[in-house]
Amino acid sequence: MTERDYGGSELVVQDEHGVWTVLRETIAAHPEEVFSALTTEAGLTRWFPVAARIDLREGGSIVLGWDRKFRRTLTIGITAFDPGGTVAWAWPARSGDCTIPIEWTVKPSVEEGAEVILRMGPIAPEPESLIAMAEDGESWRWYLCNLRTVLESRNDMRTVRPL
Repeated sequence: MTERDYGGSELVVQDEHGVWTVLRETIAAHPEEVFSALTTEAGLTRWFPVAARIDLREGGSIVLGWDRKFRRTLTIGITAFDPGGTVAWAWPARSGDCTIPIEWTVKPSVEEGAEVILRMGPIAPEPESLIAMAEDGESWRWYLCNLRTVLESRNDMRTVRPL
């Protein structure tokens, strides 16, 4: 999977493949630290699940633990991995047995530290799918903000406002 640069700060983009959610967050941290927060067990648990197990490779998987004993879990596939700053997940769709690709790209930002780009999609431009995409986008925006606050100020918003 290649990173597409849509430029600007578009939240929703449509191309020949369908509709995409595109979220961007600039984080005042080294790009390697930011990428580690997306690709390591210790990094993920700082801002997203309570526990994680990772087989970090294309075709591998991530087990997200919503409790420390892994009684409540979600397993997602890793569909692409480039140690230079890109990892893609097969995220479960809200309905049916399909998944939605989520691609994370971390790029150096000379002035600011790192830019994180989350691309989710494509989905068909149907009302039901677009509503679900908007709801998912709102959740991912919150998690991206939490990632930023954890890395910049060591403040985990999950302790104040858990989802």
